[in-house]
Amino acid sequence: MTAVSEDQETDDLLLERQLCFALTVASRSVVGIYKPVLEKLGLTHPQYLVMLALWERSPRTLKDISDALLHEPATLSPLLRRLEEAELVTRDRVPGNERALAVRLTEKGAALRAQATAVPGTIRERLNLSREEVAELHQAMTGLIAATQSRQAGHANPTA
Repeated sequence: MTAVSEDQETDDLLLERQLCFALTVASRSVVGIYKPVLEKLGLTHPQYLVMLALWERSPRTLKDISDALLHEPATLSPLLRRLEEAELVTRDRVPGNERALAVRLTEKGAALRAQATAVPGTIRERLNLSREEVAELHQAMTGLIAATQSRQAGHANPTA
């Protein structure tokens, strides 16, 4: 075990060394880069994430979208309502399960995918990152997400 000096412990409290600070600023900054690109599609960033999930597979239940995006269904409901008002999706009850809500792309929503294919390349260009650098960052962030999810799951059930 490595001994930690008092100076190192004090340095650990510097704002510039806080992982949470760097992630918060990076997240806000990257989402800010997406904003003008997505405005051309008529989407906000959260709506874009929902559309990405639906472009992968449609229809999907609200719970399935919620699980994929790691969002509460109540958070997604207003987003889905606005996407429905924009005629990009429809929301219907799942036959045989009146409690489940099925979200389906409309023709207009499916067609928007063709325009959205330019988004990843535009973002890479604006961030001056290669496809490989984006993949490395994504892998690191996915590792952090997995670590927090497993940690949260451990706290949810301390006997697990």
